[in-house]
Amino acid sequence: MFKTIITLMRGRAFDAEQRLKDDNALALLDQQMRDAAGAVDRARKALALAMAQDRQEGQRLEQTKARIAELKARAVAALQGGREDLAQQAARKIAELEADAASAERARGIFAVEIGRLETHMRKQQARLAELERGRRVARAAQAVRVARRGRIEEAPLCRNTLADAEATLARLREQQAETEEAEAALDGMTEGKDSESLEEAMEREGFGPATGPRAEDVLARLREIAAAVAL
Repeated sequence: MFKTIITLMRGRAFDAEQRLKDDNALALLDQQMRDAAGAVDRARKALALAMAQDRQEGQRLEQTKARIAELKARAVAALQGGREDLAQQAARKIAELEADAASAERARGIFAVEIGRLETHMRKQQARLAELERGRRVARAAQAVRVARRGRIEEAPLCRNTLADAEATLARLREQQAETEEAEAALDGMTEGKDSESLEEAMEREGFGPATGPRAEDVLARLREIAAAVAL
């Protein structure tokens, strides 16, 4: 029983870990890319330092060979001058320098092979890193499109709700704008009608054009006619 519980707990932990990786795949990829890029950059700097040190070693080797050549010339001159003792000292020093030079040349040969291998490895790592960078850009773009897609199972609920809320807000805004425009149009019509009526009345008072409505003078004239007819 205990063993079964332990196994079940391990299985659930594994499932939780996988879900966590899936839900945060892009963030995980970004961090892994940063780690990989950092490792490649450190390796590149180490290789550059090794190549610089190899060049310095080559310069020292050339200096050693130049000193050997100079000592040989001096030893020959000493022999010619009858200074066997100085020639022997020069010979011993030349032998030491030649041994050092031979050892340095062998070491540089081995180091050159290793540098070549490291350069090849570095180019491959940089190519893989560049390919991963392109893949990450594509994955990020695909993720953005997937999140923005509506009406699909894989769509994020938050995105769907946000779009729906935005659409509802836009519909309400358009409805309010339409109501405002209708009210303004009605108000403009009322104002224009009032202004036209006032203008016609003013022109009527000046005697221009027919009467636009019943006047008190006309009514009074009709009343007088009726009164006169009744008196008869």
